[in-house]
Amino acid sequence: MKKIEAVIKPFKLDEVREALSEVGITGLTVTEVKGFGRQKGHTELYRGAEYVVDFLPKIKIEIVLSDEVVEQAVEAIIKAARTGKIGDGKIFVSPVEQVVRIRTGETGDDAV
Repeated sequence: MKKIEAVIKPFKLDEVREALSEVGITGLTVTEVKGFGRQKGHTELYRGAEYVVDFLPKIKIEIVLSDEVVEQAVEAIIKAARTGKIGDGKIFVSPVEQVVRIRTGETGDDAV
């Protein structure tokens, strides 16, 4: 099993969710986060005063799935989240040692 963590632009969430649904992935966790990479933030003007926004709003999607569908999921995220501009985000894939469904006690792929 693998865990996919994708950090994307907020307005791309619906497109990514739909793309994942098309490849058969139904469960995911979404968190509103803030951060920056190479963008290093930007400056904004508020009531005549300029200020620096260091952390930009992003969405973090977390999915745990079986090894067989990881590549399909990653490709779906890339296709749906890409704008071609700086700040499109990142995808991290890491191994998951154990999954337990609390309600039933199922473990492994049965719990996903």
